[in-house]
Amino acid sequence: MRIHDIDPDNRPRERFLRSGKESLSPAELLALILRSGTAGLNIIDTCNLLISQNGLERLADLSILELQKTPGIGEAKAMQIAAIFELQRRLHFARNMNRKVQGARDVFEYMKGRIPDETKEHLFVLFMSTKNQILRHETITIGTLTASLIHPREIFKAAIRESAHSIILVHNHPSGDVQPSNADKQVTSILKKAGDLLQIELLDHVIVGRVC
Repeated sequence: MRIHDIDPDNRPRERFLRSGKESLSPAELLALILRSGTAGLNIIDTCNLLISQNGLERLADLSILELQKTPGIGEAKAMQIAAIFELQRRLHFARNMNRKVQGARDVFEYMKGRIPDETKEHLFVLFMSTKNQILRHETITIGTLTASLIHPREIFKAAIRESAHSIILVHNHPSGDVQPSNADKQVTSILKKAGDLLQIELLDHVIVGRVC
């Protein structure tokens, strides 16, 4: 069935205008953006197929080529879908910039989408203002965390450059286990002592599982 063959009152566009965006299914919302289907499959059916094959949450992680495996999704539509999720990611970043950190949950929310490859361990430092707002973050190292890889000089040199009042360490455990290892504790202790000497406090060392 073509979109034009659907009762006008039940078409996504008309229902959106009449009842609001909340009244539409995920497939219908996506169909409004992609607009046109193919000769054998209307755009709503295409979007339903795409979501049923991959799951709504996983769409954000699919590459252009992976999206095109669904019939009716060519390069242009795959780019549109990728652009939607990239805008959502940037909106999330914009909303979290300069947010006041009051606990580990705020750090977790800030880090969503910022770990490029969660199969590898990454160590980040967040540079904080006097109001506990995140000024920016920096990747320190990628790979298994050991004290030998972390030199306080590099971390606090960057903190001084950013005029940071304090810092927060963040790193991910690809296993999903957020319990600190002995190496985690050792790194925390070393940097806490260095921060005390420089009067740039290490506020916390947050370990996260999967955040994307």
